[in-house]
Parts: sequence; structure tokens; C-alpha cells
Amino acid sequence: MSQLFSPLSLGKLSLPNRIIIAPMCQYSAINGEATDWHTIHLGQLSLSGAGLLIMEATAVSPEGRISYGDLGLWNNETQKALGKTLNAVRQYNDMPIGIQLAHAGRKASTGKPWDDVGAISPSDKNGWQTIAPSAQAYDDHSFEPVAMSKADIAQLIADFASAAKRADELGLDLIELHGAHGYLLHQFLSPLSNKRDDEYGGSLQNRMRIVMEVFKAVRAEFNSNKPVGIRISATDWVEGGWDLEQSIVLAKALDELGCDFIHVSTAGLSPLQQIPVKPCFQVPFATEIKQAVNMQVIAVGLITEAQQAENILSEHKADAVALARGILYNPHWPWHAAAELGATVNAPKQYLRSSPHGKPSPIK
Repeated sequence: MSQLFSPLSLGKLSLPNRIIIAPMCQYSAINGEATDWHTIHLGQLSLSGAGLLIMEATAVSPEGRISYGDLGLWNNETQKALGKTLNAVRQYNDMPIGIQLAHAGRKASTGKPWDDVGAISPSDKNGWQTIAPSAQAYDDHSFEPVAMSKADIAQLIADFASAAKRADELGLDLIELHGAHGYLLHQFLSPLSNKRDDEYGGSLQNRMRIVMEVFKAVRAEFNSNKPVGIRISATDWVEGGWDLEQSIVLAKALDELGCDFIHVSTAGLSPLQQIPVKPCFQVPFATEIKQAVNMQVIAVGLITEAQQAENILSEHKADAVALARGILYNPHWPWHAAAELGATVNAPKQYLRSSPHGKPSPIK
């Protein structure tokens, strides 16, 4: 039997297979509110046959957005708009849907990537003043953030908790905290971006503190029968930065708090990063973390072929695999993987005729 198409439990949430659709920003919201694009996009992915769909990075406050086009969940209007999208998507399938809650910190206030404008000035109509652990810009082309006060940190934790409550009210099945790719929680973790001299900076335990506090606040507001996990960058790929050893300490601490899963990516914090990009290049980090924790571990990063994914699982390198750009390119990737591995996936009855002529259908 295919390991990729075997069931998996994230906490008390049961998944029919181990294919996770990773969060992918769409830069298509208006004032943080989901639009018809999100209905089309999420609707398409929800028909893919994957085991779980995690929605894009969703800001817990307006200034937490990466760009002015980012999705948000900070008030009644953003909650209502997202609810409308989810209601439409859920009419036609029962795929579990999660949400990634995020704050971009110093990497906020940017243009949409296809407009190629980079960081936007706080004085621009589409920009705002960014915040961060320390008053240190991401690079020479970015604007300096304001170092967060204790009151700012308390507000951030409250914003995550409020967004978690709204996610629960929307009936979302899972929350993933965004602690990766150089965004705010990652900025606190890395000594390259965190130069604080209070209880949120300096030692590893201090740099981890805000992640632990956010996790506990979110866990308290989200249905106890539903999983809460985190995505991290296991390394900055920069000398003297966040690394695997520190990631394992963080993973163990979150494991003790009852974290249900950890989604292991890398990079994004510094323009100095040197990434040895190749197929499955991030999987070894997931494997090392898996050996140290009890929670489920999701591997991600240039996993493009069905057999690659199958091998990762059968060799116990991770508990699940996530796809991002690959499933944008091929939204029926799970169908094709099931056909290759002799498995089946759920799909709408309207698509039952879609299998290649003369071959067994992988969809049911």
C-alpha cells in the first residue's frame, strides 16, 4: 500500500492521505477581505484530492500583511468575506481546510510581486510603518522598522488570539502559525534580526519566548479538538543565524506544549542566505526534527514527483509532504500521483470520466 495515500492524524483531525497543500499568498484581497479570486483558487485546490488544504498567510492585523493585497482576519469584515468564500468552497467537497496565521513584521508593506516595486514607503497610500523585534531593515532597499515595545508585543499576542477565535467561528479545521520565511515570529527567533536586550532577546530561550506565548494564546482560543501547529524555517542559511540545532530546541519546547505538527521549511530571513537548491533539499531538516519530537512533521521544498514523496514517507523521513508551487502548476497532482502509485483519491462525480482511456481511474 502506498504510504503517501495512507491516512494521517494531526491531533484529532484525520486526513485521508499525506499530501498537504502548503499556504501560498495570492495578493488578491481588498482591505484584507477575500475576493472571488479566493473562491476560484481555493475551490480548484479543494478538488485536488489532497489530504489537507492550508490557506495562504493570513494577517492578524492590517500592518501584519506582506502587501496591501494580502488576506486578513482581524475584524468582522475580513471574517465575513472569508466566510463567504469558505461556504462556497465547502458546498462541493469535505476536504479539511486550515489557515496560516501570520504577521510579516519588517517584511511587510510591499507591493504585489508581479508589480516588482519592492518595499513601499510608509507615506505611500499602499504602505505603512513596519514593526520588528529591532529597528533593523531587511535590506538596503527596505524601510527601517520600529522596534516593538512591550505593549506592541502584548497587542501582537492578542491579535493572534483574536484571529484564532475568528478562525474557530468560521469552522476552519486547523491553524498553522507562520514562524518561517523571515516574517515576524522568525525575526524574533533569529539572532540576525533580534538585537533586543530584554526578555524577548539575547538567549535562545528569550528569542523563543514570543513564539511560545503566541502558541499558548492561539491554542486557548481554538477548538481543543482541532490541531494547532507551526511552520518554521529550520535554518537561515547564514553563518551565525537561526539553525537546525536551535530549531530542534524550539520543536521540543512546542512539543511539550501540545503542538500538533511542525511544517519544516528554510530561509527567508536574510538577503545573505546561500541556499543549495536541489530536489528535496529541505527534507533532511524535517528528518532531524522528526527524530526529536512526538508531533507530526511535514516536509516541504522541491518535492515534485510522486515517487519522491513516497520515498520520503516510506523511509520515515517525515510524516507528510507539502506541495506549493508544484500544485499551482498541476492542481491535479494528487490524481496523477495516485495513478502512478496504484492508489485512489476523492474527486467530484463530475470528474469521474477524466481518467485516461483504457486505464483504471485513480479517482473515486
